[in-house]
Amino acid sequence: MTDHSSPAPASTPAKAQRVLVLQGGGALGSYQAGAYQALCHFDFEPEWIAGISIGAINAAIIAGNAREKRVGRLKEFWEMVSAPVPWNPITKSDRGRSLFNETSAALIATFGVPGFFTPRFPPAPLWPQGSPQSESYYDTAPLQKTLERLVDFDRINDLKTRLSVGVVSVTTGNFRYFDNVEFKKLGKKIGPEHIMASAALPPGFPSIVIEGEHFWDGGIASNTPLDYVLDEGGRNDLLIFQVDLFSARGPLPVSLLDAAEREKDIRFSSRTRMNTDKNRQIHNARKAVRDLIGKLPDDLKNDPSVEFLREAAKENTVTVVHLIYRSKNYESSSKDYDFSHVGMVEHWGAGARDVHLSMRHKEWLERPQSGETMVTYDLVGDSTETLGGKQERK
Repeated sequence: MTDHSSPAPASTPAKAQRVLVLQGGGALGSYQAGAYQALCHFDFEPEWIAGISIGAINAAIIAGNAREKRVGRLKEFWEMVSAPVPWNPITKSDRGRSLFNETSAALIATFGVPGFFTPRFPPAPLWPQGSPQSESYYDTAPLQKTLERLVDFDRINDLKTRLSVGVVSVTTGNFRYFDNVEFKKLGKKIGPEHIMASAALPPGFPSIVIEGEHFWDGGIASNTPLDYVLDEGGRNDLLIFQVDLFSARGPLPVSLLDAAEREKDIRFSSRTRMNTDKNRQIHNARKAVRDLIGKLPDDLKNDPSVEFLREAAKENTVTVVHLIYRSKNYESSSKDYDFSHVGMVEHWGAGARDVHLSMRHKEWLERPQSGETMVTYDLVGDSTETLGGKQERK
């Protein structure tokens, strides 16, 4: 596992609230852990972490530990859940590695993942309808014990770091967030069950009951918390590192396995483009209001309606540094449940490398210039192209 945790002086000049946004993606989540480890090297200390599914688990481990313990706890979790297999792939061919991955995923689907989930016995179809055991293939009780051991929930509820995790109601279909800041106002506390609810992807995992209501993985409705962060960020300037595990872009499938993977990528890829485009439209509208107010005659500038519009037209600045895990040729639709140790190490290293590539561009971390209030930088490759206020690496 690549180690980039050596201390370094602060190198993020943006005077903004620092936010880490973590998408869902199962076994691919070690990419986020590697990215966080590398961010520590650059002294990026998130004040707010928002996650869904495996992103919620990583977020809870980070928010629920002191800074000096976070990387160690992430390593402990990912070493535990990355299943050993009888052999390591020695072939360099994509086909040989693909066979290894599919075999590893099949073993994990059969026997489960230590400290995370175990298969039900008897299987779910043999349990009476309506029983808790009948609704999912696996039991996630081991995850609760893991979270209780690795996460200090008192630290989370003391608001040392803001934590938001996304879930969806099984019966209403409504999407919502469990947020320690909002819970504090209501006299409630975040616990292991809230993190488990965000990671309860059916039909593999059972719904989690909280205050009499059943919740599933928030990724069913939206697999990235970026929209919540943008909506709830208030008037603070925001510097956001968004770490996604599925790419919306990809090649045309040439086989059934390719089609299955591509469908999953599209289904779970983040809605970053939609969110940034929506916020750009809002920015343009606010800017137009400010320009219009500036052109009003003096006798109208103190009108109550104008004062209301002036206040509504105020806005913060947002910088999103967007990292996306890019699948290898030998990975298929099983990549999100292939918890092999080999895959975990690869994903961890990829996350660390992508952060180091991003940090070569110090200007990405500066406050938006030239009247822009929101810019997004996408790390995709080695060259850089600017697209209408967004910078995209290809």
